[in-house]
Amino acid sequence: MSDAPATPEVLWAQRSSATEAEKNFIYLTISVPDVQPGKLKIDVKPQSLSFSGYSESLKRAYAVELEFYAEIDESATKINHTMKNVQFVLRKKELKEEFWPRLLKDSKKVHFLKTDFDKWVDEDEQDEAPEEDLSAMGGMGGMPGMGDMMGGGGDFGGIDFSKLGGAGMEGLGGGAMDEDGEEEGDDDDEEMPALEGEEKSEGTAPAKIEEVN
Repeated sequence: MSDAPATPEVLWAQRSSATEAEKNFIYLTISVPDVQPGKLKIDVKPQSLSFSGYSESLKRAYAVELEFYAEIDESATKINHTMKNVQFVLRKKELKEEFWPRLLKDSKKVHFLKTDFDKWVDEDEQDEAPEEDLSAMGGMGGMPGMGDMMGGGGDFGGIDFSKLGGAGMEGLGGGAMDEDGEEEGDDDDEEMPALEGEEKSEGTAPAKIEEVN
């Protein structure tokens, strides 16, 4: 095992609204399998998110810090932890019809950040997209590593660990988990997703927070 934590794959998509805060958010999935609650730390702030965890099956530590393009309302964050990944819904602070042009403040592309094609819709097609049922996702008050900020305890609050069917990631321990970014092609992390067959053909499992209706 390398001494330095590896960078996990991060998938993202978004929705926007100028009038409804609940429809103005970012989907974010950090793909690290088999991370036990006691070995997971998450810190969500108005313009950043940091994650660290240890994968028991891969015998490796992972960590990533994201500085967002614009502010989010961290108090409205929803989180769902599964044995394949950690999924977030991050509410954008500014109500705006337009999409964020990218997820991160820095416009430089990074190898670990990829478009979540399962959740992405074009900006002008949002009204036709099915609404997501986020009721199964918990708040972040009880997440490990967040006690100082939110006054939470040491467990995962309302998250049901008996329902570990969520995915939204590629195969366990596959190339998508490599910190060196072995996947071919450019990472479509900032602009609208390109129609790259390789990304779509990876065989992603349906996400627990999949699109409904």
